[in-house]
Amino acid sequence: MAATFRRRLQRGAASTAVAALVLAALTASQAPGATEAAAARKQPPPPPADTPIDGGTTYYTDLPPLNSPVPPRGSHGTGHHSGSAAGPTEAGLPATVLAAYKKAESAIDGSDPGCRLPWQLLAGIGKVESGQARGGAVDAEGTTLQPILGPQLDGHGFARIADTDGGRYDGDLTHDRAVGPMQFIPSTWSQGGPDHTGWGADGNGDGKKDPDNVFDAALAAGHYLCAGGRDLSEQNDLDHAILGYNNSEDYLRTVLSWYAFYRHGAHEIPDGRGVLPEHRREPRTADDDRDARTGAREPAGRGPAGAPDHSRAPGGSGTGKPDKPGKGPHHPGKPDGTDPAPGGGTPTHKPTPAPKPPAEPRLTALARVGDKDLTATAGSEFTASPKVRAEDAAGKPVAGAPVRFTLPASAGARFPGNRTAVTVTTDQAGLATAPALRAGDRPGAFTVRATAVGRSAPAVDFGATVKARPAPKADKLARTSDKELTATAGQPFAEDAVEIKATYRGKLAAGVPVTATMVTDDPDHPVENDKGPYFKDPEATGDDQDAPVRTLTGLTTDAHGLLKLPKIYTDTHPGTFLLRLTTADGAVLTVKLKVAPAGS
Repeated sequence: MAATFRRRLQRGAASTAVAALVLAALTASQAPGATEAAAARKQPPPPPADTPIDGGTTYYTDLPPLNSPVPPRGSHGTGHHSGSAAGPTEAGLPATVLAAYKKAESAIDGSDPGCRLPWQLLAGIGKVESGQARGGAVDAEGTTLQPILGPQLDGHGFARIADTDGGRYDGDLTHDRAVGPMQFIPSTWSQGGPDHTGWGADGNGDGKKDPDNVFDAALAAGHYLCAGGRDLSEQNDLDHAILGYNNSEDYLRTVLSWYAFYRHGAHEIPDGRGVLPEHRREPRTADDDRDARTGAREPAGRGPAGAPDHSRAPGGSGTGKPDKPGKGPHHPGKPDGTDPAPGGGTPTHKPTPAPKPPAEPRLTALARVGDKDLTATAGSEFTASPKVRAEDAAGKPVAGAPVRFTLPASAGARFPGNRTAVTVTTDQAGLATAPALRAGDRPGAFTVRATAVGRSAPAVDFGATVKARPAPKADKLARTSDKELTATAGQPFAEDAVEIKATYRGKLAAGVPVTATMVTDDPDHPVENDKGPYFKDPEATGDDQDAPVRTLTGLTTDAHGLLKLPKIYTDTHPGTFLLRLTTADGAVLTVKLKVAPAGS
């Protein structure tokens, strides 16, 4: 096998950031002739890059109940109950929909572990966008039984997006509509994404990317939320991911409230038994936009066009900043503080709020653990990982504090998932240890920085050094054939006549540099010969093309420890000549080259 080598000849002596894009959903049945009609028209341009995933369409604004999620008695996680019940039954998630969220979380945890995508976030978005696929109205494969379509994106209250899919997904030949359980707009499903191949995904492995399928839609939503190197355990990344779905502070608060609700507990119920939300946010009108420009205020408690302001219910602060999850107002109850019982009957009193837990210790400092700097060989893992201890003002450990470890992009080193930043939560001892760090291919030095997320504590720096890989070694060179090497003066030896094998401690040695020199036969002081066999410089031009070259460097054994020398030429001198092959480690092989007189 011929080696790949570089020759050096000597005469005489080698996230967009992801733009916030539009996600839209649900596949409607394709109208007859839709494809032909679309082909006959000029394809409209995709929407602007800042269009939200769902096109800014309406969404459900119902909030979760204040009482903690508890599975019904005897449910064993299945929750057989009426779909019209309120209260804790909101924690019931249709079985197939829940399976899709968890499958998406598992898939992304394998491909992008640094994102830390929780399935409860997908559940929060799915609740707000489609009421969990209309209460789980899906078939066994996870495809919706009926199309779930958003309003026409004609610019009246929403984004204006002319038809981009020829009605393939939404059945609309004039404008796009958000489609499916996660409400992707067709242009985002098929054209969006950083590489313009679309955010569409195949979550159930059937070879299709269908926005009407909850497995496909959940995986696509997960990829979008994680795009741009986001770490969803960080509030800032989490907020930006949700706002990219629908750029509304009310939407953000609503999704966060459901996210927090499901994190406190959720259980599986049969498909089709999910609780359907009721309230949808109304689109803004031209009058509303004019009021916003002139500074006129809407009546308190009223939304756009005089509708009840369900969109402002989540969080209720009106500050434009997201409130903490779960802090929004409860569904309307009675003045005496009671709520209607499910299905009517005797009102039930709200549970007495639990006392607030004592304040957690506040992180004020990060302390480095370990005095030695980090070292690794190029292309290998560092022998140790950066580690810090979170402390409060009294020097006591702080558990549950997020710590972010960051690498300079130019370092070449990466955390798992090819990430340059990861966030780790401190354990009970206040320790945060970065995951395994792999060095890049080039030697050099850089700094790993640890910072306390959301705190002003001073950062901690770790010096890291990447050492060059040791040069491959060979302690023996040998020919792969014992055939005598002969040629006639003025004629070259056979093509690739000399093949050698390099070994080190009996094992094949790949990548070993070898120098080939035509030498005199002086056993004590062999020097480069000035006559007899020679090489040619393949890079020479003009009169230098045929100039003899009797020392060849830059030759390297291949992956199998083999090296075939380039073509060897002869001059007019007959006789026996010597070719000497050497390595930097002192391995030497001398090969005899016999040249017969011309005409013999």
